[in-house]
Amino acid sequence: MSLPRKQKKEPADLAFWQERHGVICSRKGGWVVGEAVYSHGYSLLDELVGKASFFQVLILNVTGRLVERNVADWLENIFVCLSWPDARIWCNQIGSLGGTMRTSPVAAVCSGVLAADSPMYGAAPLLAASQFIADALLKKNNGMTVSEIVKLQQRRPGMPPNIVGYARPVATGDERIPAMKQVSKQLGYTPGEHLTLAFEIEEYLLEYFNESMNIGGYVAGFLSDQKFNPQEIYRMCSMVVNSGVHACYVESMDNPPESFFPLRCDDIDYQGPRPRQVPFP
Repeated sequence: MSLPRKQKKEPADLAFWQERHGVICSRKGGWVVGEAVYSHGYSLLDELVGKASFFQVLILNVTGRLVERNVADWLENIFVCLSWPDARIWCNQIGSLGGTMRTSPVAAVCSGVLAADSPMYGAAPLLAASQFIADALLKKNNGMTVSEIVKLQQRRPGMPPNIVGYARPVATGDERIPAMKQVSKQLGYTPGEHLTLAFEIEEYLLEYFNESMNIGGYVAGFLSDQKFNPQEIYRMCSMVVNSGVHACYVESMDNPPESFFPLRCDDIDYQGPRPRQVPFP
């Protein structure tokens, strides 16, 4: 009886890696010594400095698009709107702890931003919220009603749907949306098809479940209307909490060390063994 011959393994195609061996490949740009610094074909120092805003350059670096100033101004206002100097907020507590422990501002703020990279708050929910509204618009354009779209997000009939971009854990409504609506109006924007659908979904949720849109849903709808995809939206907003973290860091840093949220020994409910003699040989 002859055994089947072992098949010869095909050699791996290493062309992609060989092209990059010892070489940094970039579509973004870089510094050509003695010539210019480039970002997506624009000379940073000659064409952008003094002409484009920081947020225009941020969007350019993330997406490759040099957008109109009003788009960048809208995004800048979102950073203002979502970065509160309140040490009770999860990510800001990290900044306060960094200040009270005398870390550098870079360490404290970066740690606070990282703490906000959560599916529950910060910029990360924008990824899911943007994907939801993009998928929902496709379904609507294919003939589905708002009711049918919402029902797809229900785990069981009659239960509130689980839709990122709607409802809040600690408050009802969202005071940041009226503020950003005013900004949108001042910048000359009217809701596009994504944001219009987002408001239609909110109307349905308010009527049947008493749940409204949160700022994440509003941002996802608006930026989707500006032709940004979910990954781009998440990436552009990834540092959105940094100003609030920075404020809390500075306040703790300017106070005596270890004075942020100190604990007394009797604050701790110790339930272990009682004090006892340590035996020595």
